[in-house]
Amino acid sequence: MNALLLLLLDSRAPAGAHHHSGGMEAAVMTGLVTDLAGAEDFCLTRLRTSARVAAAFAAAACRLLPTERSGPPAPLAVLDAEYEARIPAEATRRASRELGRGLWRLLRSVQPEADLGTAFSRCAGPAPHHPLVLGAGVALAGGDPELAARAAALAACAGPASAAVRLLGLDPFAVQAMLARLAPEVDECATSAARAAAGAPCSLPADGAPALDLLADYHLTAEVRLFAS
Repeated sequence: MNALLLLLLDSRAPAGAHHHSGGMEAAVMTGLVTDLAGAEDFCLTRLRTSARVAAAFAAAACRLLPTERSGPPAPLAVLDAEYEARIPAEATRRASRELGRGLWRLLRSVQPEADLGTAFSRCAGPAPHHPLVLGAGVALAGGDPELAARAAALAACAGPASAAVRLLGLDPFAVQAMLARLAPEVDECATSAARAAAGAPCSLPADGAPALDLLADYHLTAEVRLFAS
């Protein structure tokens, strides 16, 4: 793993992820998560549902990017549309594109010679979905599809876990220990997703998480919010 890849995957990178809680804020608001055990259950649920979808699409984008740069940009646009179809909640779709835009800006700043605009030119919306940009970034930095899947799976846990520290005043060391306990689940999610990503876009995972979708829409109704999603 080269230094550029570590830089892109660093949680301190200015890609906007710290503005999003991945549904954790809504879960805390509704009383579904009140302590460390609840935060762990929340992250585990994401790993077994929406995170597997995001990881598969990140791996697929990583696999497609070298082809995209020498051919027509249609496949990534198809991936973008397929991922959109797997997100029922408008709030989640919007957050994914906001995160995609932030990561895209970071990639352009550290690799200005990379022409991602051409690769994603046919994607709908103001920016591609975050997993696709993540997968492209991992490919540009020399990573493989399984690493892209692992990065997406870990982000699905690390973001909400970090938000839980701020929302519930949890011990950050205890939260890191919780993430370490989930590491085997992250690896399993990534391996499964990377394997599935070798198929056609329409055959990629579509695991549902209705509660997370409802929480995302509920979050929009809150008068006071610390996070954008």
